[in-house]
Amino acid sequence: MDPGTHSHVDALYSRHHDWLQGWLLRKIGNVYDAADLAQDVFVRLLHRKVVEIREPRTYLGTIANGLVIDFWRRRELEQAWLETLAHLPEALAPSPESRLHFLQTLMEIDRMLDTLKPRVRTAFLLAQLDGLTCPQIAERIGMSLATVERYIGQALRQCYELRFGRE
Repeated sequence: MDPGTHSHVDALYSRHHDWLQGWLLRKIGNVYDAADLAQDVFVRLLHRKVVEIREPRTYLGTIANGLVIDFWRRRELEQAWLETLAHLPEALAPSPESRLHFLQTLMEIDRMLDTLKPRVRTAFLLAQLDGLTCPQIAERIGMSLATVERYIGQALRQCYELRFGRE
């Protein structure tokens, strides 16, 4: 790590950590989660080559806002997963290790879906969740069959890369 980056982040931390943690607390309402996210902001800065920042609070707030969005998305996924588990008969309930693995996989899928353009994501989800064929999707969302097929191909490529990595 560049010593200049480290000292710059140290200075930002000293001047703005309390403000950032308070800002995060107002956003998420839990002091412990706010403290964790504030630390995550500065850890991210340590991994970047940070140069002089004109508006440090705006810059920190932008990074923190992205982390808050991820935080709430993760919470929604966790809640949906817990509700699903609650409806399973006890004999079919997965082990704690499996539960964690499934939740982590759901989060990876969610992150992958979030990287897709909205129309690509819509086409893919219509195919995967609703079981629609490409012609049915093309008709439903008003685009050509070739475009729908290309979109499904893009999404499947992303799934493949998520599972097996880039080649």
